[in-house]
Amino acid sequence: MIQQTTLQLPAHPRGFHLVTPLVLRALPKLPSQGILHVFLQHTSAGLAICENADPDVRVDLEGIFNRLVPEDHPDYVHTLEGSDDMPSHAKSILTSVSLQIPITENRLNLGTWQGIYLCEFRDHGGPRRLVLTVYS
Repeated sequence: MIQQTTLQLPAHPRGFHLVTPLVLRALPKLPSQGILHVFLQHTSAGLAICENADPDVRVDLEGIFNRLVPEDHPDYVHTLEGSDDMPSHAKSILTSVSLQIPITENRLNLGTWQGIYLCEFRDHGGPRRLVLTVYS
């Protein structure tokens, strides 16, 4: 059986944002076993699973990604949409736009310290859409 829903996330500022509670609220009743596939319908943001306890992790990740893929690099050709656009596409590829999470005993089988992150790479990315598909 397959169940699918779309979740519209509110606009978030640039950074790494824990969205696990929003995803959980949008899901139908989960099966005893299965897989949740989360797909982000955008090319300038990403998804990740990371530590959900210490907010300093989110600050550090933002710094790491900005050093890996800096803005205003002289080699960028795609620059018409602002200095954060091309780096946001590269960062999206580095993080990915989809996740698969096992479902066990009617719950997402995330580790104790794991959470689902929206990685917003634009200064003003706007609302983001997630397609949530439950396979059982």
